[in-house]
Amino acid sequence: MIVGLNSSSGTRAFLVFFSLAALVATGAALRVIHAQQPIDPTAALLIDLVRIDTSNPPGREGAIAEYLAPKLKALRFEVDVIQTPTAGKAILVARLKGDGSKRPLLLAAHADVVGVEREKWTVDPFAGLIRDGYVFGRGAVDFKGGMAVFVRAAMMLAENKVPLARDVIFLAEADEEGGLAYSTPWLAANHWPKIDCEFALNEGGWIIKGRDGRVQYVSISTADKLSLPIEMTARGTSTHSSMPRPDSAIFALSRALAKLADHETALKLLPSTRRFFQTLAKTSGEPMATHFRNLTGTDPALVRRADREISKDPLLHAMMRDTIAPVIMNAGFRSNVIPGSAAVTINIRLIPGSDPMDMVGEIQRVIGDPKIDVRVAGTSSVPAGLAASSESTDLFRALEQAARRQFPGAEVTPYLFQAATDAGPWRSRGIPVYGIYPYPIDADDLSRMHGNDERVSVESLKQGTQMIYQTLVDVASRR
Repeated sequence: MIVGLNSSSGTRAFLVFFSLAALVATGAALRVIHAQQPIDPTAALLIDLVRIDTSNPPGREGAIAEYLAPKLKALRFEVDVIQTPTAGKAILVARLKGDGSKRPLLLAAHADVVGVEREKWTVDPFAGLIRDGYVFGRGAVDFKGGMAVFVRAAMMLAENKVPLARDVIFLAEADEEGGLAYSTPWLAANHWPKIDCEFALNEGGWIIKGRDGRVQYVSISTADKLSLPIEMTARGTSTHSSMPRPDSAIFALSRALAKLADHETALKLLPSTRRFFQTLAKTSGEPMATHFRNLTGTDPALVRRADREISKDPLLHAMMRDTIAPVIMNAGFRSNVIPGSAAVTINIRLIPGSDPMDMVGEIQRVIGDPKIDVRVAGTSSVPAGLAASSESTDLFRALEQAARRQFPGAEVTPYLFQAATDAGPWRSRGIPVYGIYPYPIDADDLSRMHGNDERVSVESLKQGTQMIYQTLVDVASRR
């Protein structure tokens, strides 16, 4: 029952109420319509992958294999699920057959992710939520987003019945982020025929957006830095904490770390790195364009200044030199006992061609304390750096052309990946491996990788899928 319709004020009040109610109802309806709109297939795939928690340890990558296997079998992929000796840890190999006139192409993506600090996320890291046009979740960038793009692009080949000259192999790996017991070296040692190929595509380079949202450059990694664990151990007298002595292991280790914190390793520019910075000189505004040009020049003073300015970007700093990063500390067990030893694990990332033992010697010289033991952790043999993959293969050329078509005006360049990947088993056999995170991201997105509120935009996933699909058609189809 409505009261007061005969008064003008009552009528106005009713009309206002009615209008507001209509707006609310319309808004609710629009939200329902929006919610019912189909999600981009790659984004939908990524959401499902994020919801499968494969934090390593322990990994449980077998759940990814169980999820993907029926989808790929339905599209006539030959699917192998390789069980490892650890329960729940499995590897998926799916092969879309070609006519065999050319050797296979491999798409590799690791199924495990790093752990999370849940309390520092604003969303559930394993809910696979879409917010503000982004898929949020652990692995969205590294590397379940890449897995979703690779899988979806390979599925499109089957859906579109593209005639293939070569097999296209999709590999969902285990133990890339941690453990390493059943990562690609184990797979290669035990199941090499399943993953043998002419060339492979893995994680690595970046599609970087500028502040205006446009893709600035596409970098395709042709080599990785070597990850080298070094352990530094200081020793002293273990005694009651009420009677400290001058030979405190923790103080000694702290002094050594302080010296390393102030130390900068030498600049090392590979040919591909020089080309990368020359590319940045074309795509950047001043004064950075000049710094990028000067970095590859011959004037030592200008090189030093350019190095100083460019190194303010952590990603670019890491490309130019061997890096030193303390990651784990271990000292003490009770609050009233001075421990007899203190140790720190340092993660070194070496430019290909660097000698690991030279880095051990460099650290010893910098800390200047012969009582502190510095050694390579975990193994007495250190793998040598692998040569960069050739830029003259069909896969590199196809990826380069697809990137230029997808992102007109963007520069495309080879790249030294600042981290390590699991591409070693192929590169060590002379098989070229190229790396890319196949979606445009900006500096904010990049900073979230392995961090909090990791995310990738739905639009970037769509663009990346189209780029990789076109690459596969160009390099694998019969034409």
